[in-house]
Amino acid sequence: MNRQLVLAAFAAAAVPVATPSALAQAAPERSVAAVRAANADATLEPRRPDFMNASAIYPFSEGAIYRVYTAPERVTDIALQPGETLIAVASGDTVRWVIGDTSSGSGAERRVHVLVKPFSAGLATNLVITTDRRTYHVALTSTAGPAMAALSWSYPQDALLAIQRAQQAAEAAAPVAAGLEIERLNFAYEISGDRPNWRPLRAFDDGRQTFIEFPPSLEVGEAPPLFLVDRKGEAQLVNYRLRGRYYVVDRLFDAAELRLGTKRQQVVQISRAGTSGRRS
Repeated sequence: MNRQLVLAAFAAAAVPVATPSALAQAAPERSVAAVRAANADATLEPRRPDFMNASAIYPFSEGAIYRVYTAPERVTDIALQPGETLIAVASGDTVRWVIGDTSSGSGAERRVHVLVKPFSAGLATNLVITTDRRTYHVALTSTAGPAMAALSWSYPQDALLAIQRAQQAAEAAAPVAAGLEIERLNFAYEISGDRPNWRPLRAFDDGRQTFIEFPPSLEVGEAPPLFLVDRKGEAQLVNYRLRGRYYVVDRLFDAAELRLGTKRQQVVQISRAGTSGRRS
């Protein structure tokens, strides 16, 4: 093959190499496109199901952007959660928008309202509202058409936490065990050993389960594991349930130990009276 033809073939097949200036120009364009796409994906537009009467209610999500449509000569009310304290309001355009805040209610029901009004249609800016609980990101758009009268949020995560707290309170208020027969309770247990702040107040059984009652300090500190001690003096962990300030063990035992710590271990012994020298 002719040498010139070979060189021409290689030249045609060569991959073009981007110059540094071309790469430098492409990087910001990709970044801008990524920001634009991320903002578009994060922006929530009002839909008809979001409205209760004339007020739009969005479910709050961290990092989401909430679109608010406004109009000249109309005030749009952005209402925060009752009890929430406003820290700051910042806007990208403070010249062509009137932005202020007020409040309604009192005490725990006091509610902050951020009020916005554009000077003309065709404007767009953003609003960042910081409070003692969260940060809101709002995209403001002004139109010649109707304005949104009001905007507020629902808080699914807060509702879930409230349900969890209610369940925990119900569990704490529930009796440590149901169906206990008072006449069958045996309080003949001895507690000895170290005296940490979590040292049990008493132990008792109902002939089937053993209950170990701790002071209130157990709820704010580390709970010690429970070991049963056999006839040879060897200890092994035992399964138990924590109900409020009680350990509930689904069996009887003659001797047990509560141990906590590594270098300076605190040990409290629990033994059933009249079982001296005997082990579980």
